[in-house]
Amino acid sequence: MADKSAPSTRDRIVAVSARLIQRQGYVGTGIKQIAKEAEATLGSVYHFFPGGKESVAVAAIAYSAEEFAVMLREGLAGDGDPGAAIERCAGELAVALRESGWTDGCPVTAAALETLGTDSEIQRVCAEALRGWERIVEERLVGSGFGAGDAREVATTVISALEGAEVTAQVARSEEPLRAAGRQMARLVGSYRV
Repeated sequence: MADKSAPSTRDRIVAVSARLIQRQGYVGTGIKQIAKEAEATLGSVYHFFPGGKESVAVAAIAYSAEEFAVMLREGLAGDGDPGAAIERCAGELAVALRESGWTDGCPVTAAALETLGTDSEIQRVCAEALRGWERIVEERLVGSGFGAGDAREVATTVISALEGAEVTAQVARSEEPLRAAGRQMARLVGSYRV
C-alpha cells in the first residue's frame, strides 16, 4: 500500500520547480535539474507536463502563488487592524528571506521579470497571481470598512510595495526594505480609518 502522505511524482516536480524558480529564476532552471531534484525521470516530467519547461513553470508559479495566498489570508485574518496585519506579513516575508540566505525571493516576480514582453502562459499565470493577492488584501480592507474603490487601489499599492520591497531586500541583503514597506503600508491603511 502506498504512503498516503508522500507527495505524488507530479506534486514533487511542481514543488521542486517552484523552489528552483524562486532561487535561480525561470531561465536558470533546467528540465534535467528539475527531474533530478524531484527524484523523477525526464520521461515522468514530460508525461505530466507534455509542454515541457514552460508547462512545469506555469504549474510551479500557480503553486507558489497559492502558498503566498495562504500566508496572506492567514496573516490578514481576524478583526484586528488591517494595517498592523499587513505590517506583520511584511515582517514574516523579511524573516523568511533572511533565513533563506537572501535566495528565496518571490518566484512569481522572478518568472514575470524574465518573461516580460512575451505573450506567454507564464505571464498570464503571474498576472493572475498578483491579481489574486490584491483581491485578498482588497477583501480584508472592504471587510474593515473601506469603500470598494479605495480598497482596490490600496490593495494594488500594498502588493506592489511588498513585491518591490522583497526584491530590494534581496539585493541589499537586508530586512529593512520589507520592514519599511510594512510600516508605510500600515500608515497608509491607517490614514483611511475614520
